[in-house]
Amino acid sequence: MSTSSKPAHDSELYIGLMSGTSLDGVDGVLVQWNCAQQMHVLAYAAQALPAALRQELLALNSPNGANELHRAALAGNAISRAYADVVMQLLQQSSATARQVRAMGAHGQTVRHQPQLHDGTGYTLQLQNPALLAELTGIAVVADLRSRDVAAGGQGAPLVPAFHQGVFSRAGQATVVLNIGGIANLSVLPAHNTPATPVSGFDCGPGNALMDWWCLQHTGASYDDQGRWAAGGVVHPALLTRLLAEPFLQQPPPKSTGRDLFNPTWLQAQLQAVACNISPQDVQATLTAFTAHSCADAVLRYGQGSNSLLVCGGGALNAELMRQLQALLPQAKVESTTARGLPPLQVEATAFAWLARQCVNGLSGNLPVVTGAQGPRILGAIYPA
Repeated sequence: MSTSSKPAHDSELYIGLMSGTSLDGVDGVLVQWNCAQQMHVLAYAAQALPAALRQELLALNSPNGANELHRAALAGNAISRAYADVVMQLLQQSSATARQVRAMGAHGQTVRHQPQLHDGTGYTLQLQNPALLAELTGIAVVADLRSRDVAAGGQGAPLVPAFHQGVFSRAGQATVVLNIGGIANLSVLPAHNTPATPVSGFDCGPGNALMDWWCLQHTGASYDDQGRWAAGGVVHPALLTRLLAEPFLQQPPPKSTGRDLFNPTWLQAQLQAVACNISPQDVQATLTAFTAHSCADAVLRYGQGSNSLLVCGGGALNAELMRQLQALLPQAKVESTTARGLPPLQVEATAFAWLARQCVNGLSGNLPVVTGAQGPRILGAIYPA
């Protein structure tokens, strides 16, 4: 994998667009695959979500709102317009044209993730309007990338381990990739990928979602820059113990989660159960420790003794969180994915460009051992340009 600035002849161009659980904005990449199947990121662009849209999406994560269908449709339109703006930025940066791009993988904004309900069925819902996005950009859109895996009995998440394997694995070296977005997920890349030791992955708990929400409520900032506010606080042991007792953390893979579980209502219940007067800054310190401990525990349990932990997503930019991960995992070298050639904020968007390419070429995009699906499946629905 390498970066470049101009599309080459005899190559395929794809765009990946990601707006994750953290709700901080849209990340987009323009990716080139050459005739030798080598991948090059040609351009990266990001755009923050408008505050009103972010608040509406947070509200739609809760089942208590009125007129949800109408509001969800309007929010999907707004997300697609934000995606289209990012696409235009990518084309301008790279001097590529819409006609040169074969397709884009557009994740959409997850507002519900219930892959397995009590009756054995489930669903996952990502808001967007792929038809509108195709109309605005003149580029084919591959969307609804999780539902087929759920229909096949899987979790629909995480979908990135197969991509991580292709980009970050090293023969003879076990590597763990930790994506810390709103939710944290782990990809375990064994030293030798065999039926006995396959690639594995799962959601391991909260990433930035709780920290960001708490920071916004008490400081007005949408996130704790570099983790400085948390670093100035003191971890509350009883609260940390309570948070780490969440049953999801002990469930064996395959498993996935989202704001359906780790949300403000859940956090307030934990705070009330502790029944102590904890300062907001100390709560932030404890939430940061919660994310670090839940991630580190997953690495220790499932990381196959890896001495390399690559971190991507917004959490990789939180210096205090990275410091704690390194302290909890002294046997491993903890570093951002930049060390392997792909900056942390570009990884997930690039993965969805890869998933779009898999779909267009009629290739499976899931790993059944990761998601729990009944078998490999072609993921996504194509909306032509």
